[in-house]
Amino acid sequence: MNLDAHFPRYTTFDPLVPVWCVTPQLDRCFHRFFDTSPISPSGRYLAVFRMPSEDKFPESGAKGEVWIIDLETGAQRLLMETAGWEPQLGANINWGGSDEELFFNDVDVQNWQPFAWKFNPLTGAKQRLNGTVYHASPDGRWLISANLCTMQRTQPGYGANVPEKYCRWNVGATDDDGFYLTDTQTGNCRLLISIHEIFERATPNIQITNIHQQEIYGFHCKFNPQGDRLMLSLRWYPAGDSPKWNMFKQAPKEVRYAWVTMKLDGSELHCAVGPEEWEKGGHHATWFPDGKRISMNLTLDRQTLRFVQVNADGCELKTMNDGITGSGHPTVHPDGRHLLTDTYTFEPVAFGDGTIPLRWIDFVNGTEQTIVRIHSKVLSSDITMRCDPHPAWDRTWRYVVFNAFVNGTRQVFLADMKELLE
Repeated sequence: MNLDAHFPRYTTFDPLVPVWCVTPQLDRCFHRFFDTSPISPSGRYLAVFRMPSEDKFPESGAKGEVWIIDLETGAQRLLMETAGWEPQLGANINWGGSDEELFFNDVDVQNWQPFAWKFNPLTGAKQRLNGTVYHASPDGRWLISANLCTMQRTQPGYGANVPEKYCRWNVGATDDDGFYLTDTQTGNCRLLISIHEIFERATPNIQITNIHQQEIYGFHCKFNPQGDRLMLSLRWYPAGDSPKWNMFKQAPKEVRYAWVTMKLDGSELHCAVGPEEWEKGGHHATWFPDGKRISMNLTLDRQTLRFVQVNADGCELKTMNDGITGSGHPTVHPDGRHLLTDTYTFEPVAFGDGTIPLRWIDFVNGTEQTIVRIHSKVLSSDITMRCDPHPAWDRTWRYVVFNAFVNGTRQVFLADMKELLE
C-alpha cells in the first residue's frame, strides 16, 4: 500500500515510525477496541464508526454511521446508519473471515430491541441476525455478546443505547440471561451460558457474598485468536429496592469483577481472574496471541499498576516485569517479548498536557520506547465521551490503528511498525 499517496502523515512530536491519518475528511470518527482489528482480513479496507455528535452523550435512538475506507485508493464510503451504538465502542464493528463479512449492531426503535447486521461491504447485501455482536470469531462463523442493554447498568459506552425501562433488572445469578452465541450462517441466536451456570460451575469458585442480593450482569466477551475459547466478564454490585444505573459514576467502589474462560462447548470453565484480584485495582484484559494466556493491568502489590499475565485456568498469575508501570489497553506481540499499549490522560505515564504515548515495551529487557505522542483529551467533561486510543493490531501484526483527538475532532490513525519489528 502506498499510504502516502492518499493519506496525510502525522509528524507532530516526531513519531518513531510512519503514521498516517486515515480519516482526514471525516470528523467524529473512531475504531472499535484494542482487541479488534478495524482492518479487513485482506488488509485493504478499514472500518470506522462516525458519531452524530462528540460533545454530549447521545439520546436513545440517535443514529451514527458505519464507514469503510479503501487503504489502496483512499476512497471512503458510507455503508449504513445505525442506532445500535454507544460512545466507546461505537456499533461494535467486527470483520468476519473475509472482506465480505462485516458485523455491527443496530436497534429496532419500535421495540428497542438490539440486533446485529451481517453486511457485505463489496456488494451492499445485508442480513439481519437474531443476536447481537460484541466480538466475532476469527473465521466470522460466530458472534458472542452479553446483553447489550444491561451494560449501561454498570458502565455506559460499550453496548446499545436504549431507554432504561427496556433494560432488564437482574437480582441474583439469573438462569435466563448471560452470554449469547449467534450463528452467522443461519442467523439463529441462543443463550450459550447463563450467569447462574457460570457461578455454579466455574473453578476455582468465583468469590461473591450474598449472591441473591447482588445485581449481576455480563459485560466484555471475546474469542481467543484461535476461535476455540472465550473470555467472559461478569460485573456485580449490591442490589437495592430499585434498579441502579451507571454504577461507574454512582458508586464505582461497589462494583466487583471476574473474568472467566471456557471452550465453546461449555467445558473447561474457569475463573481466571476473580474479584479478590480485581479489587486491588486493574483493568483491560485480553488474550495473548497463543490463546492460552491473558494479559492485563493489575496492582498485585496494592501500590503500583503492572502488566501481568495469567493462564486461562487462573494459574500462574504474575507480573511481566516488576519495573515497568502498567497503563491503558495492553496487547502482547507474538514475538513473545514486546507489548504495545496506550495510556489514559490521567495515568502517571501520560505527558500531563492532554497528550499520551503509545508505548512499545520490551518486558524481557525492561525497556520502552514512545512510538507516537498523540492528543487524546476531548472537550467534553463527560468521561463516557472520552477518546481512548485503543491501539489495535491488524491480522498480520505489522500495522497498528489507533484513535486520537486532533484538530478539534476524533480521527483514526495508522502506524507501520515494520521498522521496529525488524
